[in-house]
Amino acid sequence: MEAKYALLIDAENVSPKYIEPIMNELSKYGRITYKRIYGDWRDDARGGWMNGILENAITPVQQLRYVAGKNASDSAMIIDAMDILYTGNVDGFCLISSDSDFTRLTDRLREGGMQVIVMGEEKTPKALRKACDIFTVLENLIEEDDTEKTSDDERDTILSKSLMERAIRDIITENQNKGKRTNLGEVGSRLLKLYPDFDVRLYGYSLLSKFLESLPKFELETENGHHVFVKLKSEVAENEDVQTFIKKRVKASGKKGISLGDLGRIVHEKFSDFKTSDYGYSRFYKFVESIESISLKKGENDFIAICKE
Repeated sequence: MEAKYALLIDAENVSPKYIEPIMNELSKYGRITYKRIYGDWRDDARGGWMNGILENAITPVQQLRYVAGKNASDSAMIIDAMDILYTGNVDGFCLISSDSDFTRLTDRLREGGMQVIVMGEEKTPKALRKACDIFTVLENLIEEDDTEKTSDDERDTILSKSLMERAIRDIITENQNKGKRTNLGEVGSRLLKLYPDFDVRLYGYSLLSKFLESLPKFELETENGHHVFVKLKSEVAENEDVQTFIKKRVKASGKKGISLGDLGRIVHEKFSDFKTSDYGYSRFYKFVESIESISLKKGENDFIAICKE
């Protein structure tokens, strides 16, 4: 049976830019049955959450701040978490916060037999990181490349093919990192968790397998006549082309090198479909750092790529 999770978000300790990556990440663990977000919604600083709250059907919980400078969300989140724990309706919790004040709550939920996932920013103290079963750094869920971000047009037509392609690619990459193959059925169930209105008939297909075959980045592999797996098409040649191009541009920049931002823009102009995640890297600088003949040094405002040769 699929695991059920309660998602509780401390809006006063996490940026609203993470809402989409949070929902994507949690979809791989199970089904979200409680979705609540806590904060003092009179504060203009909370306004950035509104779109994400509406798009993901999250229930906002008003918690007044009685003392200036104090986080109003803590007590409300803790009370609700304990209430949910005692219902016995969930198998785990996902707490979104960077606040160490939730360390004891995390311990208590685990004592109650719950799996506890915490997602917080880099600033999250070690105590909270070690108290949970799984800790995820939110910054790692956001890819550096601008091309990876969902455009306004794609939000208007939320089930665009390009959006589906990115979601499927992320599912396969996650499994590859764990040494797992991706079953066709898993792709279908994960897409429905992310987008409950997903239906292959929207694209003119009656089968998920036929829809995937229409996407250029994937191929299907049948095993024992009935087990169907989805994998990324080999892109070794393209990877080598990109690396060769980067080496030439960095070498041409001489001893001063070239900023990573400028290099990224040049690469995307040359290779419009290039995405670092297609090669197993979450950030562009990680991809460049992997190229043997190039070194990176910290500049005043950005990393600088320099040719070692």
